[in-house]
Amino acid sequence: MPNTLFIINDAPYGNERAYNALRLAGALAGREDQQVRVFLMADAVGCAKAGQKVPEGYYNIQLMLGKVLRKGEVALCGTCMDARGLTDAEIAKGARRSTLNELAQWTAEADKVLVF
Repeated sequence: MPNTLFIINDAPYGNERAYNALRLAGALAGREDQQVRVFLMADAVGCAKAGQKVPEGYYNIQLMLGKVLRKGEVALCGTCMDARGLTDAEIAKGARRSTLNELAQWTAEADKVLVF
């Protein structure tokens, strides 16, 4: 089964890179013939913050991440979480703290790596 890895670096709001990455990741995760993994680094760890509340009519990154989590995997850089004061208890259900070593493993296993 083809394996696509998304590496997201940008904050969840402020520009649309994380939004567009998760739109594509969610579309691929919905296919039976794809394995999707998302690794959140730097300010992108905020994408997995639980309890996001946005103005009505505005996209919600946490909900978009949930679509990926139903069929794929989402991991966060633990060092990046620590630097931003984000704890394991504050992240969305199904997402998890990870390491650069795991990112290296996922990269080696991936058929495609997309960086946003």
